[in-house]
Amino acid sequence: MTTETRPVRILLADDHALVRRGVRLILDNEPDMTVVAEASDGAEAITQARAEQPDLAILDIGMPRMTGLQAARELSRLLPHMRILILTMYDNEQYLLESLKAGASGYVLKSVADRDLIDACRAAMRGEPFLYPGAVNAIIRNYLEHAAAGEDGPGKAITDREEEILKLVAEGHSSKQIAEMLFISIKTVERHRANLLQKLGLRDRLELTRYAIRAGLIEP
Repeated sequence: MTTETRPVRILLADDHALVRRGVRLILDNEPDMTVVAEASDGAEAITQARAEQPDLAILDIGMPRMTGLQAARELSRLLPHMRILILTMYDNEQYLLESLKAGASGYVLKSVADRDLIDACRAAMRGEPFLYPGAVNAIIRNYLEHAAAGEDGPGKAITDREEEILKLVAEGHSSKQIAEMLFISIKTVERHRANLLQKLGLRDRLELTRYAIRAGLIEP
């Protein structure tokens, strides 16, 4: 007598509806997978994950309000048994390393999602990491470069809260709006903003926005 295992329940988060539709077609074509929720930004992904309790979350990096990396960090804390995959257009070793540090099981490039995504989902559910073919070389190269310089590894220049505020400033929100969104005082927002400018050696909102684009917090 055989017992059928239930399909892997998946949350899909991407701010482009067309991308979500295409990825959903790939996933729903597999009998052992089903998309149970969709989200258009990181904050909505967290809300949906708490409501639906999926087995796996697939997150885009460059989403408004809260990035995939920020959402991954929060979801790793809230739902430690849920697996996370990052699905991105960025073939970038820094994003890759940040994704793994944020708790993701794998990093899949959108350009080859039709080839790699299903394998990545199955690897994640087995508790195995999944990296695109060139990723391992990137990690080793990064490690060797830091080791040669006598460094432990790439550190993060700003705190998670500062990153949240940087993203919202770069998206054009006022200090009052940011304070309301994060449930903190305007004075606290201004202090974080001043710390960001000092830490990053920047002068104004325009330079903060450019930095946020380079860091993948917002899309150009």
